[in-house]
Amino acid sequence: MLGLDVGPSEDEAFWTVFLRSLVARGLSEVRLVTSDAHRGLKGAIEVVLQGSSWQRCRVHFMRNALSLVPKVAQQMVGATIRTVFAQPDAQSAREQWRRVADGFRTRFPKLADLMEVAEEDVLAYAVFPAEHWQKVWSNNPLERVNKEVKRRTNVVGIFPNEAAVIRLVGAVLSEQHDEWQVGKRYFSAGSLAKLERNEEVVTKQPELIAG
Repeated sequence: MLGLDVGPSEDEAFWTVFLRSLVARGLSEVRLVTSDAHRGLKGAIEVVLQGSSWQRCRVHFMRNALSLVPKVAQQMVGATIRTVFAQPDAQSAREQWRRVADGFRTRFPKLADLMEVAEEDVLAYAVFPAEHWQKVWSNNPLERVNKEVKRRTNVVGIFPNEAAVIRLVGAVLSEQHDEWQVGKRYFSAGSLAKLERNEEVVTKQPELIAG
């Protein structure tokens, strides 16, 4: 866990201040940020973490995509889009993405338009080692933490001030931080070594991993 703050809204101003506070504390060389398509957060990432790539969470993207088709077609559409993520390399993923989008164009034009616009952001993971893909193409680990935060805060209901929020949420995040510290590595040493070798070949290319 890198940081915690409380703000009145998730606008770009809030996220910019928050990310700058992390940089001021020493955060550097961020290669990839994974999040949902929140305009304020994405704008702050572009301003503060220049040179990093942005991965649009595939889980959130799928929710957005399925909302554009009738419920009766959602299972088929979801299964078809997921064939992209089963591809073995970046080129294959991009080619399959375009085939799928073109296949939807007649029946679901809004979905096809969304896929066309979102291709680069949803497939950002594919330029990194394949061993990292399942770890970086969604923000599922953070979603699980958010669920626990919501569960604990719902018990309290209304907090008297921001300090009370930080005490409770900070305790939840501290517990999660300790669990991650003693658990298994999120990335293996071998897969990280591949990333470092890639950097030696292609200098200054934005690469992996923060969220």
